[in-house]
Amino acid sequence: MSDIINFHQVSESLSCSGQPSEAQLQNIANENFSIIINLGLSDQDYSLPNEKFFVEKLNIKYFHIPVLFDNPTIPDFILFFEKMKENENKKVLVHCAANYRASVFAALYLFSIQKIEESEIENFITNIWMPDHNWQMFIDEAIEFIKSNFPYF
Repeated sequence: MSDIINFHQVSESLSCSGQPSEAQLQNIANENFSIIINLGLSDQDYSLPNEKFFVEKLNIKYFHIPVLFDNPTIPDFILFFEKMKENENKKVLVHCAANYRASVFAALYLFSIQKIEESEIENFITNIWMPDHNWQMFIDEAIEFIKSNFPYF
């Protein structure tokens, strides 16, 4: 799995990465992943054409939540959170083009279910990349949204 761009195994049931190739999807299936959530855009040069077809052919569920890189939103995160909660007992790969969107959404999800502390979010993300001002504003907004709207806080 280490040949996938910025692959990061978070736990036994959660990993995040950049865009896998068709061949790498077979490796993902061999590792018993049940769900793939793609946060990238399908019309970009870095996406895998027909990814949904290839994933479902491997008997893996596929969800596409296209998150605009220049405009991540709380509704994007809410939809992601819902898909993660629906599949919380399954092995999930969250990906985008380079694991930038995926690492942020994974960290925020882990925070929202109290698997990591707020103080750990930055380190989780910066192990992959350094968010720009736009993404840092989204992260801060999402943290406040989670604290105000999730039952654990």
